[in-house]
Amino acid sequence: MTRNLRYQYSGNITKAVAGLLIIAVGFTSCSKFTELTPKNQLADNTVFTDSAQVELALNGVYNAAAIGSYNDSYTAGRGYPFGAASIEQGEMRGEDMVNLEGFYEITYKAQYSTTSANNVNMWVNLYALINQANTFIEGVKAATGKGVISSAKGLQLESEARFLRALAHHELLIHFCRPYASKNGGEMGIPYRTMAMNSVAKIEEGIKVGRGTVAEAYDKILADLDFAEPNLNGTTKFGYNHATQGAVIALKMRVKLHKGDYAGVIAEGVKLGTAAAGTSFTSAINGYALTASPDEPFTKNDKNGESVFSIANSALANGDTNGALASMFLPSTSGGRGLVATSPNLYNAPFWATDDLRRSLMQIKQTTTKDGKPVDNYYFSYKYRDGLNKSDWAPIIRYAEVLLNAAEAYSRTGNIAQAFLLYNAVRNRSLPAASPNRITVPPADMTLAILNERRVEFAGEGRRWPDIHRLALDPVYSAKGIPAKILKADLKTDGSDYNTTTRPTVTPSYNAITYTDYRFIWPIPSTETASNPTLKAQQNPEY
Repeated sequence: MTRNLRYQYSGNITKAVAGLLIIAVGFTSCSKFTELTPKNQLADNTVFTDSAQVELALNGVYNAAAIGSYNDSYTAGRGYPFGAASIEQGEMRGEDMVNLEGFYEITYKAQYSTTSANNVNMWVNLYALINQANTFIEGVKAATGKGVISSAKGLQLESEARFLRALAHHELLIHFCRPYASKNGGEMGIPYRTMAMNSVAKIEEGIKVGRGTVAEAYDKILADLDFAEPNLNGTTKFGYNHATQGAVIALKMRVKLHKGDYAGVIAEGVKLGTAAAGTSFTSAINGYALTASPDEPFTKNDKNGESVFSIANSALANGDTNGALASMFLPSTSGGRGLVATSPNLYNAPFWATDDLRRSLMQIKQTTTKDGKPVDNYYFSYKYRDGLNKSDWAPIIRYAEVLLNAAEAYSRTGNIAQAFLLYNAVRNRSLPAASPNRITVPPADMTLAILNERRVEFAGEGRRWPDIHRLALDPVYSAKGIPAKILKADLKTDGSDYNTTTRPTVTPSYNAITYTDYRFIWPIPSTETASNPTLKAQQNPEY
């Protein structure tokens, strides 16, 4: 089924397949607690009595991951939580991209509150996705028990929903909680919701669930993924816009890296081919391998072997102008809004080789005029290119991340040789064969080299904040909080800040925010705490 049909079905029918699923966590009015079967939507007892509709209902869960709502409205997509918003927020909370306009100013400057739109909508839409997944899981179990679908099919469908549930809970952890390294996971976590909140009684029961600890949430994430792994096939039957066995394992690697469980990262990586010798790597599960050119995962959205899991978009189903990746990252002269530029401090960084293809192929400079008016000469990410149709898929996990996750784990546990092989596979893919910048011996600080490589490889993919977050208490590699940031006023409009020959450094004028500052993590939305006494008592400090 195409995403277009998926949107038409799920957007109008299964968005609230088992009752109004958007009531999951918005908690903005009592009426939403009882509006369980809205007009034009099928009730769960109808959907889960027909095998074809059961599978279509899963598309509704994926759609919830891709499109989301904005301020409780589903009339236009805004890319919450994974269609684009997780990527955009992940970049704007870091320092490797520069916010140029007011659209992301609150996030960029850490001026968020319990009512500011982006952090509120991330919370609401992540929990709405979780509730969709939970409702779907309950329906699948009922359908399996009645023989509507086979046991094997039921386990496969449940596993896909559990993957999305785990992914969503982890995203909540990296924005609303302190990292696992703090108190060994003993800080306040997030409510790990596994029950469908689709009736008044269930909502009343659900809001009694407290935050628990970060460690408890990580345990539950991994339990979901451990359940899903054996029940999903290792082929590419569904493509990488669905959860597969390889996607589950790759997410386990990411989660264990955030825990600091490096032995666990290595063990999971072995399943995906990261223990091999030589200069190239291929996964026996799902057949992942780096593409020949670093831009292929973006120019060939649905036809490349490197993407592990992505959120599909199309001309008819996307995050709309205010939520699509191309709109945010492309300059106005290329069909975008020019809201987010690459930081010259990353562009000029000494660890980014001059002849690196990731600069020439995936950075674009706005140097012409638009509507007869001059424009500023900044560099922008060119990973997302369809400013017209907004059909760029949102990359959530790529094989390059699998390799670099394993590389860091090997480096931190002393296997520098394997770490170097994995690091070089990613780095050399982007260097010409005769490049003088290829290296043959490990850098003096292998871990630092890998962390720097992540900044280059995943620029524009939202991975910067998760790395800042997980490394916040690292004794060697921590940013010690939210880094200082460049403001638009700090940049020269003639483009001279971007120069890989002289490599100038722009001094950020917006001060860093220390890790101990309350603004390092987001607040629980006021709409939640107003109707949820449990979480009102567990709000993040100083909000």
